[in-house]
Amino acid sequence: MKELELKYGCNPNQKPARVFVDEGDLPITVLNGRPGYINLLDALNGWQLVKELKEATGLPAATSFKHVSPAGAAIGKPLSDTLKQIYFTDGVELSPLACAYARARGADRMSSFGDFISLSDECDEATALLIKKEVSDGVIAPAFSDKALEILKAKKNGNYCVIQIDPAYVPPATEVKQVFGVKFEQGHNFIKIDEGCLSNIVTKNKNLSEDEKHNLIIALITLKYTQSNSVCYVKDGQAIGIGAGQQSRVHCTRLAGQKADNWWLRQSPKVLGLQFVDGIKRADRDNAIDVYIGEEYEDVLAEGSWQRIFKVKPEVFTREEKKEWLAKNTDVALGSDAFFPFGDNIERAHKSGVTVIAQPGGSVRDDQVIETADKYNMVMCFNGIRLFHH
Repeated sequence: MKELELKYGCNPNQKPARVFVDEGDLPITVLNGRPGYINLLDALNGWQLVKELKEATGLPAATSFKHVSPAGAAIGKPLSDTLKQIYFTDGVELSPLACAYARARGADRMSSFGDFISLSDECDEATALLIKKEVSDGVIAPAFSDKALEILKAKKNGNYCVIQIDPAYVPPATEVKQVFGVKFEQGHNFIKIDEGCLSNIVTKNKNLSEDEKHNLIIALITLKYTQSNSVCYVKDGQAIGIGAGQQSRVHCTRLAGQKADNWWLRQSPKVLGLQFVDGIKRADRDNAIDVYIGEEYEDVLAEGSWQRIFKVKPEVFTREEKKEWLAKNTDVALGSDAFFPFGDNIERAHKSGVTVIAQPGGSVRDDQVIETADKYNMVMCFNGIRLFHH
């Protein structure tokens, strides 16, 4: 099949809409539902990301995409009991791929609401059962087990989008897009990210463990498919904070750092001990947790609206308590799609537990940035690779 008609483009008024190839056939087969324009942008970008993560690490990979940037990405490392709890995996015997998806979906649950999922391996029953629980638009994978396909086809009243992609497909060397009637052409970004990208360590501390290398590689591959400017915080094989599409790099660092902080705060005893009313919807619970760990929660308590969400009025999570808990988050990796122009990015990263960094280098203030990293005994690599993506 050379062409697939879509309901509409980015917006309902943008018709007609289609995807097509000039030569050969489309590398995708729609097994269920009807994908939209943005769905396919998410699916094809997400597939490239997880394919490269699997090639780089040897482990199954998953990503959760929203509006052509990942909200989360991860490899299939086992989950701790705490992560199983905050990712709500109860009732599912987790496979490695299911672990990858739970991590990708659980990093930033608010941003992943209504996501498009990409999986590096055949979607198995365990992964499909986790997907079944969440609000999602669709999933792309190289294959689906019979049971997984049965589960997914029943989602969204039978309209859930399920796409199979040819894992052997290689895109043309040149890619073309059109904006305002003007065609743009460039070479496809085939650059390979591996441990060789981490060899130029510019800080005094030059000790990188294998786990830290994995985390930096995950950060860089994730950034390769994130709308720029972008930075990515990674811990234990999963992105825990992604800042995408900001005009200022320090704003990316702050945004992603806040997401990483929220991910860690959700694992605190105060959050794990929250008692929700029976029958609360998953999205309402997720929103309530974000409000609880935010700065305005004391105002919410004062208004008395907590009774719609919680069985018991929660204690305020004070700023001092949050600061004490956040200080326990360490061994975080940070990647950037372009150089850090000022040391303020490193200062902000340090607040979220960052100990290792990979970035291209090339700023006129590289010395200042290195000096700031040395102040905190960080390891920083200059990989010389810019990863802008638009």
